Amino acid sequence: MKKIFLLLTVLLSLTTSIFAKAKKAEKNNKLKVVTTIFPEYDWAREIIGDKASNVELTLLLGNGVDLHSYQPSIQDIAKISTADIFIYVGGESDGWVKDALKNAKNKNMKVINLLETLGDKVKAEEVKEGMQAEEEEEHEHHHHHHDEDDEEEVEYDEHVWLSLRNAKILSAEIAAALCEKDAANAATYKANLANYSARLDALDVKYAAAVKAAGKKTILFGDRFPFRYLVDDYGLDYYAAFVGCSAETEASFETVIFLAKKVDELGLNSVLIIESGDGKIARTIIQNTKKKNAKVLTMDSIQSTTSKQAATGTTYLSIMEANLAILSEALK
Repeated sequence: MKKIFLLLTVLLSLTTSIFAKAKKAEKNNKLKVVTTIFPEYDWAREIIGDKASNVELTLLLGNGVDLHSYQPSIQDIAKISTADIFIYVGGESDGWVKDALKNAKNKNMKVINLLETLGDKVKAEEVKEGMQAEEEEEHEHHHHHHDEDDEEEVEYDEHVWLSLRNAKILSAEIAAALCEKDAANAATYKANLANYSARLDALDVKYAAAVKAAGKKTILFGDRFPFRYLVDDYGLDYYAAFVGCSAETEASFETVIFLAKKVDELGLNSVLIIESGDGKIARTIIQNTKKKNAKVLTMDSIQSTTSKQAATGTTYLSIMEANLAILSEALK
């Protein structure tokens, strides 16, 4: 009897061990997709759809830090090293990526660089009239690219995800990578992309209609301005305290007065800020207007969306829907 019991115990132990190894192997066989920022993560999530159990999808910047101040941890580098697909923005803020990829274990990794994917759709950073000029030594780390045919370096605006039209192009690139790495589920990925592209198109149409119906065609930010791609899509004009990637936090007297006069001149009812802004500059601008009654409104640049928000229902489209509501109010 004891021998039978011992035999059963050994068999149970072996079965448990085999099951555990099988589960580990199953996990290791999952397609590994690593993304830096939330828009990339959510586009991939939408295309993966009900094949989520086959994919290990990672959001590196999931703790609220934004792209411009992120530095990868050792664990982040390890995740990138074994990724099947790695998706990143590709601007100067991602300067650390080159070394991470050089030392990657997976030499067959598919790498998607958003700026490279968009090619000539990427815009140079624009310094508008009235904008606070950055100190050169503080600005040097921003998005410098050297053009061989031009002796000057160009600073590119990284915030390409804030265009629904760019999102459609970039989602298609992600879908193509998924199909390449997981051909067995390619039909599902293609169908999910078609559905998602239609939803992006529908929201794009809503933006265009809202702008067409709006009484005003200019917005004003008492903050950084990462929405260049969005305003250009719909023919809007803008003024702002700083460029999108500025490290500045204090606006000069000249900038505040210039923007306050623009609020008066254009009859604007609001001054906008981004989600990480404290509104201090916006309120100072309003205090220097004639009526002093403009509202402070917040648009989300989707730079600091957390993993927790992603897990509790926040999506790229839900944020862009909310931004449309704010934009519509700002253009009244």
